[in-house]
Amino acid sequence: MTDRLSIALAQINPAAGNLAANAGRIRAARAEAAARGADLVVFPAGAVSGTPLLDLAAFPVFLDAVQATVQALADETADGGPALLVGAPWRDGPRRHNGALLLDGGEVAAVRFQAAPGIGGIDVSGEDHFDTGPMPGPVNFRGVRIGLLVGGDLATGDVAETLAESGAELLVAMLAGPFAPGSTDERVQAAVARVVECGLPLAAVNLVGGQEDRVFDGGSFALAPGGRLVAQAPLFAEHLLLTRWERDPNDGWDSSEAEMIAPVDGTAALYSALVLGLHDAVTKSGAPGAVVGLTGGLDSALVAAMAVDALGPERVLAVRAPLPGGPFEASAVAVADSLDDAAEIVELLGCRLDNVALAPVLKAADSLLAPAFAGREPVVTTDRLHARLRGTTLAALAERMGALLLSTVDRTDRLLGLAPEEIGCGYAVLADVSKTAVLDLARWRNANQPAGMRGPAGLVVPDRVLARRLKAETPAGLPPVEALDDLLTGLLDGGLSPADLARRGHASEMVATVWRLAVQAEAGRRRAPPGPRLARRAVAPLRHVPIFGGNIDLI
Repeated sequence: MTDRLSIALAQINPAAGNLAANAGRIRAARAEAAARGADLVVFPAGAVSGTPLLDLAAFPVFLDAVQATVQALADETADGGPALLVGAPWRDGPRRHNGALLLDGGEVAAVRFQAAPGIGGIDVSGEDHFDTGPMPGPVNFRGVRIGLLVGGDLATGDVAETLAESGAELLVAMLAGPFAPGSTDERVQAAVARVVECGLPLAAVNLVGGQEDRVFDGGSFALAPGGRLVAQAPLFAEHLLLTRWERDPNDGWDSSEAEMIAPVDGTAALYSALVLGLHDAVTKSGAPGAVVGLTGGLDSALVAAMAVDALGPERVLAVRAPLPGGPFEASAVAVADSLDDAAEIVELLGCRLDNVALAPVLKAADSLLAPAFAGREPVVTTDRLHARLRGTTLAALAERMGALLLSTVDRTDRLLGLAPEEIGCGYAVLADVSKTAVLDLARWRNANQPAGMRGPAGLVVPDRVLARRLKAETPAGLPPVEALDDLLTGLLDGGLSPADLARRGHASEMVATVWRLAVQAEAGRRRAPPGPRLARRAVAPLRHVPIFGGNIDLI
């Protein structure tokens, strides 16, 4: 029986489905942990496979490959170095589980499965449709009984209580918790509750990185008995957090304070999450860089700044391809001003700039369709056509370069169907960011340069662009931006009734108008590119409603 134990929490950024790359990350973390004297290296849930896997988790050939990868990692632990606790999808007969596997002494020494359903703020296992496993007992690691909490097991007291009653001396949580405002505190508070209930210390390691519509924020930590925080890893970065534990006179385990990196919060955390999601969308797709269509407006300016922060200016191409004006041009200003603003944005960021003259293409399209539009009012249709042609042109340019085209559309416009130019885009970094939040993010970035960002310090969004957004008007018939975002949040996220919305100051006619626009935009939203999900709710990032339901008169 040992009286000292060094546990390294390996906060890594795996790619979903890329077993070779993920195994390489695990090996690198083990080598670093061995050099620092660790006995055990703990990885997040899904570290071997990446997550979410979606339907890939059901492919037998993929699960065979996962098993082979785990066995290869297990074989390497015969060298006498640190043991590994890794997360991976694992089969038990016909059932598929979110598994935790102890690899030690050259073998898979123990296997445990997530016993509680997936909880959105704690893990994403529910999206992979894993089966829940039986209530677990502790695993024996070199004479220490360790209780494993996998994914959503942390959110319920039942699993931890069962482990404690079964003789666990120390709890280890292997998480894949996505970012949302307040999610870091939520995980820590859930862990504190388990420590207080069971009287056992707890170490938790969380996944980091962007995948699909998720951004995993890391923030791994350790709690001594009583819930005292003794170790904290950073958010939004890979990190190896070493914790050291000693058996106390009462035969329990305690830890002195180790590395403590205070997590960022608020707007700083939101900005970092978006940049990490953008970085991984580009790099995990294998693209050499990103293309951003600049309009001179705030949304495109912020996306360009985020792209440079994520990738560096040398991997970002900004393109000026101005439209002649209309409701679907993001800046809604004269073309000359848009060109000047776009040039200033590029100068501030230091990225490359290309110019594309769309006028001949738009003129040809207008001439082609003129007979069909004769005698009608084609203004809105023409504006949408021009926006789509611009989007298609940018997509072709990005495809020719092998780069990822970034959408510059925010959540407000996407919800209302005011974003026809998303055709051909590969990633929408502002997909779950309201117009109000876009302004807050731009102001914050102008005053701050977050750690690890590759963009310049100081001003990145010109003052004139910010000033124009403050004066900008929403499309005819809609309320000001702040009121519109509040209405959309209450209607689509909060599920508030017309009476509830009226008490918040929204007229019933406006509620009905916004609802109608949101329903009509559903088909377009389903064709839209993915982007990071930021809301705390566990359902889809934008509510799904029937496309062909006619008038859905709920309001």
